[in-house]
Amino acid sequence: MTRSRSATLFAFALLLPATIYILFIVAYPLVDTFTLSFTDASLRRTVKWVGWVNYQKIFGGDFATVIIRTFVWTFFSVGLKMIIGTCGAVLLNALVPGRALFRVLTLPPWIVPMAIGIFMWGWMYNGQFGMISGILQNVGLLDRPLAWLAYGGTAFGATILTDVWIGVPLVTLYLLAAIQSIPKDLYEAAWTDGAGRFYRFRRITLPLIVPALVTMSMLSLIATFNSFDIIWILTQGGPNGQTTTMIIDTYKTAIGSYKYGEGAARAVMICLFLSVFCFFYFRVISKISSGEAK
Repeated sequence: MTRSRSATLFAFALLLPATIYILFIVAYPLVDTFTLSFTDASLRRTVKWVGWVNYQKIFGGDFATVIIRTFVWTFFSVGLKMIIGTCGAVLLNALVPGRALFRVLTLPPWIVPMAIGIFMWGWMYNGQFGMISGILQNVGLLDRPLAWLAYGGTAFGATILTDVWIGVPLVTLYLLAAIQSIPKDLYEAAWTDGAGRFYRFRRITLPLIVPALVTMSMLSLIATFNSFDIIWILTQGGPNGQTTTMIIDTYKTAIGSYKYGEGAARAVMICLFLSVFCFFYFRVISKISSGEAK
């Protein structure tokens, strides 16, 4: 056996565990879900092949509204997390007294178990004894208690606010690490030339953390699009379905109504939407990057 062939076999041996993991943990469930979406699988013992019926039911109902709501929820949530996280990273990177303490204080929303944090927000949204309604009444912005989770508009905004609170620390710390990797010489040269803080941020900081922004926005988008815990614990998709997103609708169909075939079809649609979006997202980013390189 030649040395090159031995090295090739050794490389394949190193890849084998990851390949097995992808095949049995990722590929097999994905193929099985896709196959299940063409059946009428439920609690019945018999399973019939129904073809595209489950997908026709999706587009024949109000699923289009659910899709639009999911994209709106994801857009505002991810957008706010990226804006607040970027501003927080810049502030935490500044040379101010107590900077280490401020960095530690950004961690609790991320460290606290998600369910406990969401229940805490649920208590604050309560109209009778919730802190938010009480404060707004004390300052005169409300004349009576407001149950934030009882109305579609306020419940939708409340779920976004909770998701932003949970997700901002990770975005902030990730972007803070990216900012700290920027050479200090660039800032010193710009400061010597008389550049102000905003100019330095716009011409130095922001362009150099674009790769980190792209990566974090993509990871945050996928996690937010598939976010289940926040909406389910706060509203369970209510009131009147006003906070029902694609993942909540899939859960209600497959687990709540025991319609596994229809739920699988909805899961396939979620995977398809995210795959198509990620594909075009990376295409656009690569073109922008290649244009800047030229």
